[in-house]
Amino acid sequence: MMYALDTNAIILLLREDPHISQKFDAAVERGDEFTIPPLVHYEIKRGFLCKSAPKREKMYNRLIEQYPVCEVSVKSLERGAGVYADLYHAKRTVDDMDLLIAAYCMVGGYTLITNNIKHFEVINGLSFEDWSAK
Repeated sequence: MMYALDTNAIILLLREDPHISQKFDAAVERGDEFTIPPLVHYEIKRGFLCKSAPKREKMYNRLIEQYPVCEVSVKSLERGAGVYADLYHAKRTVDDMDLLIAAYCMVGGYTLITNNIKHFEVINGLSFEDWSAK
């Protein structure tokens, strides 16, 4: 499997939440692939610049050494615009950051690991899982 980690999933990993940590470790052991969407990286780095958390920042820096933070592609932006239009016509909305994270995952073929199901369940074609649940 190929997974992308949402901001909230990374925060739970950095807090060493047992539910997500066990699932993450099992996926690593299986040889599953991980990536960090560029906008997730932005949200995490923004948080570290606003609040001092040196231990968690060090843990995050080790995480991104192992799992790539990729570039935003034009294809992802175009997919995001299409998803936005679909939602607009259906009179639904999704925050732009979440929409672009979803588009990145869809274009790359990643399953998004998130516990913000409500943010993503309206996006057709997005594969996601909640690893924070028991």
